[in-house]
Amino acid sequence: MVGSAQQTNHFDVLIVGGGMVGSAIACRLGQVGMKVAVFDRSNPNEFSQEQTPDLRVSALSPASIELLQKVKAWQNIEAMRYAPYQRMAVWEKLSNPITGKEIPTRLNRTEFDAQELNEPMLGVIVENRITQLALHQQMAELDSVELIVPADVASIEIDDQVRIELADGQVFTGELLVGADGANSMVKQWAGIGTEAKPYEQHAMVITVKYQGRQEDITWQGFTSTGPEAFLPLPDINGEHYGSLVWYNLPENIESLMTLNDEPFKNKLQRSFPDDLPEVTEVLERGSFPLIRRHAERYCQNRLVLAGDAAHTINPLAGQGVNLGFQDVNTLTSIIIEARDKGQAYWGAEVLQQYERVRRPQNAMMMRIMDLFYHTFSNDIVPVKMARNLGLSVAGRFVFGQKMVMKYAMGLVNVWPETLPKVPLVTDLLPTSLPTPEDVKAKLSSIPSPKALWDQLRRS
Repeated sequence: MVGSAQQTNHFDVLIVGGGMVGSAIACRLGQVGMKVAVFDRSNPNEFSQEQTPDLRVSALSPASIELLQKVKAWQNIEAMRYAPYQRMAVWEKLSNPITGKEIPTRLNRTEFDAQELNEPMLGVIVENRITQLALHQQMAELDSVELIVPADVASIEIDDQVRIELADGQVFTGELLVGADGANSMVKQWAGIGTEAKPYEQHAMVITVKYQGRQEDITWQGFTSTGPEAFLPLPDINGEHYGSLVWYNLPENIESLMTLNDEPFKNKLQRSFPDDLPEVTEVLERGSFPLIRRHAERYCQNRLVLAGDAAHTINPLAGQGVNLGFQDVNTLTSIIIEARDKGQAYWGAEVLQQYERVRRPQNAMMMRIMDLFYHTFSNDIVPVKMARNLGLSVAGRFVFGQKMVMKYAMGLVNVWPETLPKVPLVTDLLPTSLPTPEDVKAKLSSIPSPKALWDQLRRS
């Protein structure tokens, strides 16, 4: 714990939230000598090789691995554990209308393979706690980064600097406040930043299982009308195989499944999931949560910026949640470091809006893609069903298209340019005093036309 009651500690950046995104921001800024304080309620539990896998895991893309390597946290993950996967499959699960059994012929199956992209793997599955621990270990190596745990933030004030007071009386000041404190961000609520929230008609159950057979190197999703059924491989522990299953379904069905004891639940799982599921020998842990898409109305204001789940949460269909958060880290830290090196006020709204102009459209686009998947595969209308199966069948044979989709999902290419034309934000158009008609006309004329925007995007 830093300092004592009423002692003031001044930092360049104050970060509320020491999870994966907040810790990665701290590591990156600390690497260039910026003085950073990170506040969190608790530390992740210590790791030992004998522990069974945690319930909360993430599929990290190669782009996320590259960021973790850049901040020197990846080597800490390697010293603990992770599971690489070389292949990924997607299909619609079709059943015999009489017997109810799955139809084994999958003409509508699309499978991606790392070998086709000349990549060693498509990604890795890592327990969230391990990623967080790896980043905390790296923070401890940086003299300019301070982790304050446990920290209960009692008040936040922003004027000519940021001032945070903890419940125990400690006071911290800084030039910039980063809210990386999750979907129910206290920082976002304090700042009065609204959130567009859209609940889905599904809940998700996450299940950690032990299975027998060979160790899997594939992650897959079989789509049904009530939601996908997904498998993610986890690292072997003492020669035993583990997997993480995600079962999307209607809320009432998930609630009913949660009430079952382990043995009847395991039998139900084995009957319901696709035939690709290895034989489950033990259900270790399960938990459920509602699916809600959230997007902050803005990502920043003077001396304050949001990142990760505090700014956006998406449908977890493609496992892109933490990868989007790490993309936020890359963009935000690059902009802050560049502004600081140029002697600019890196905490100013003009600098922070560069981050919003890049990341908010990218995250919104991923949300729309996930919504398209959700609505397409949750629709049982016959023409729609035929169209999506035809689409999957064609996609499975369209090698160039497969490669482009996977390169985007892996973060190897970006379909939205990193530097966007400078489009005025809504806040740019708000006058400080009552405008004249000429002022209004001048402001409106500064907004590029749709055609001009498109031309700029094509040239960028």
